[in-house]
Amino acid sequence: MVYNIITERERKIPNTRKVNTMSMNELTKKVRELKELKAMADELAAEITAIEDDLKAEMTAQGVEEMTIDVFKLRYKTVVSSRFDSKAFKATHEELYKQYSKPTECRRFTVA
Repeated sequence: MVYNIITERERKIPNTRKVNTMSMNELTKKVRELKELKAMADELAAEITAIEDDLKAEMTAQGVEEMTIDVFKLRYKTVVSSRFDSKAFKATHEELYKQYSKPTECRRFTVA
């Protein structure tokens, strides 16, 4: 059995080996396909939201939090959660905030 041991330093170094190099035409085609798929996803998300809003409006009109429709159970309930207000904490306890804050790093992919 072979184990690949990757050090923390190696994880942070981007892979610079050229595995597959695309031509400009291939890249352009991929970007256009991506933009088209994202537009379709946005349209679907809007349709999904509209249907969910219709169902929630019906449940609200009927004054119910749960409905059984065919084999489906719909629930539209209030959920209470608590979240830490880091902005307010930073304003009132700046030194503690700095002491316990740690920078994080990520890579963001965008297409403009």
